[in-house]
Amino acid sequence: MNTKTMEGLVGARTNMELLNTPFRVFKEARRKGDTETMKRAMGYVNDFSDKAQEYKEEADVGMEEDAKAAREREKLEREKAIEQRRKEREELEARTEENKDTDKDAEKSANKTTNKEADTVEVSEDGKVLLKQSVDAQHTDFDQSTSVNPQNVTGNEPVTYTAVGAVCPPAQAPTISVSV
Repeated sequence: MNTKTMEGLVGARTNMELLNTPFRVFKEARRKGDTETMKRAMGYVNDFSDKAQEYKEEADVGMEEDAKAAREREKLEREKAIEQRRKEREELEARTEENKDTDKDAEKSANKTTNKEADTVEVSEDGKVLLKQSVDAQHTDFDQSTSVNPQNVTGNEPVTYTAVGAVCPPAQAPTISVSV
């Protein structure tokens, strides 16, 4: 807060409070009918109100200066923010250009390799036979594991099931030792 604003507000408030005393004297004198005391009291009231008005004007000037300074600070902050965004945009554009250059270099090298023939894989007859045997073996293992033998499953023993729903053979029970 500007010193003019503070001084103006304090001065105006003080003079308005000081105005109460002569005004009270004026009322008392009017009640008694004492015109001389009334005139003297009204002179003090006018003096204090004039001083309060002067301090009010000083406070108004101070508030205008505060507003002007605040607008200038805001303008400077806005300019700084604009400059910072401009720098960020330039850096981003530079990085984008740099990435485009590296992408073009990578694309050129990729074009050189794409002109060559692609590698191909051929599976021999022996490999096809081995693949078929391994698939058949897995299929028969699955058929055997899916069949449930009710004699092996009892209500007293815990049973573990596989992901496909087959019963797994009971494994050795894990042991837990706790020491305190």
